[in-house]
Amino acid sequence: MGRVGKDTSRRVGRRALLIGGLGAVAGTAVLARDELKRAWWRVPGVEKPRKEGELDHAGAEWTAASSANWRRADRPDDYTVDRVVIHVVQGSFPVALKVFKDPGHGAAAHYVVRKDGHVAQMIRELDVAYHAGDRSFNERSVGIEHEGFVDRPQDFTDAMYHSSAKLTAGICARYGIAVDREHIVGHVEVQGTDHTDPGPHWDWDRYMRLVREAEPVAREAAAEARRNP
Repeated sequence: MGRVGKDTSRRVGRRALLIGGLGAVAGTAVLARDELKRAWWRVPGVEKPRKEGELDHAGAEWTAASSANWRRADRPDDYTVDRVVIHVVQGSFPVALKVFKDPGHGAAAHYVVRKDGHVAQMIRELDVAYHAGDRSFNERSVGIEHEGFVDRPQDFTDAMYHSSAKLTAGICARYGIAVDREHIVGHVEVQGTDHTDPGPHWDWDRYMRLVREAEPVAREAAAEARRNP
């Protein structure tokens, strides 16, 4: 009796080990397949399908940055998007567009917001923009530039605050980003940066209040987009 029980136990043990091993192999295969899915666009000659001039933010103007100032990606499948970085141009809206179109500049943001609230999108959100000066931040964030200078509080108009807040709320809704100061940051807060923007005159309390007010509509729009891709 004891021997039968022992042999049965061994058979069950071997079977469990086999099943467990197969499960591990299957799990590894799933992980490998998922990794391949995230990386497939890197294969030479293969690009993720996209439409020329397609917008992520409704109402924006599409004007493409130089391809030297960003790189193709498949976010959020290959990189989690969990930050929005707020910048100030230290110049005008036309200057921002001009330098981001310059392949020698080496940097560009996804969006530029004008003083009157007009928004230009220069890089798709699924791609990695060179805007933060830190690789990990670039890979995980969407960058928004604002026309003006950090030492001129008059440059940060009502129209700009409201338009930018709506833009940020939409980004947060699309990627499930928490609307707080840990996830919505200034360029000055990026690790290792030597930049000071958006500067002491950027009204963070006001801006975050506006983002929160815009959040419900943005989340409904994101849900609708998921229902009707």
